[in-house]
Amino acid sequence: MQGSTPVTAHYPPEHVAIIMDGNGRWAAARGKPRKYGHRQGIQAVRDCVTGAADLGIKNLTLYSFSTENWRRPEDEISALFELLRLYVKQDLSRLDDEGVCIRVLGSRRRLDSGLIELIEKAEKTTKNNTRLNLNIAFNYGGRDEIVRAASRLARAVADGQLSVDEIDEKAFSAALDTAVIPDPDLVIRTSGEMRLSNFLLWQSAYAEFIVLDVLWPDFTKKDLQNALEIFEQRERRRGGVMS
Repeated sequence: MQGSTPVTAHYPPEHVAIIMDGNGRWAAARGKPRKYGHRQGIQAVRDCVTGAADLGIKNLTLYSFSTENWRRPEDEISALFELLRLYVKQDLSRLDDEGVCIRVLGSRRRLDSGLIELIEKAEKTTKNNTRLNLNIAFNYGGRDEIVRAASRLARAVADGQLSVDEIDEKAFSAALDTAVIPDPDLVIRTSGEMRLSNFLLWQSAYAEFIVLDVLWPDFTKKDLQNALEIFEQRERRRGGVMS
């Protein structure tokens, strides 16, 4: 054996991140517009959050709206924004009662003041909860996050708060949106597509990747549990090589 010793994956993983894909195809298969699939996907979000908490996962990150999604038709973008508003308004009290701490990752640029206020309210209301950290990646892109982190560090150096020699992996991680969240152990993508789509690029360096054929609106707690069982069988080498 060379490098770090491989270890059996810990069950349950501390941090699960999910690329929620397939809403549009789910709707198209039923002769419905894409925004109908997004609406149906909200129930899958509810089931997933409840399931994650029940399964003992401490950190769940859901990819909700990417920086690239601005290229979509205006009515679909409006529908996605409205769904975030509705989810927070309808579920905030319940999530708070269930011990869920909400964080919204991503840039606040291009978000209207009303949505920003709602996000801040959700984060403030639930900040002391500890059962599950629910991280919603909204207006988020991995490259954009890395650029923003580099900009923060550059400003700190320019202001004399940090020296160039102090910039290492730990310092860079602390400048990311996920500074207080452990790196994901497991990244799940639904719909069968095999790509990261600009999601948690820095943080997923050693995450296990599992692709499920299920479209997101059909995703259930059972699918999450199946992914965790696959994860449990993995050997996490983190750069090591089996002899």
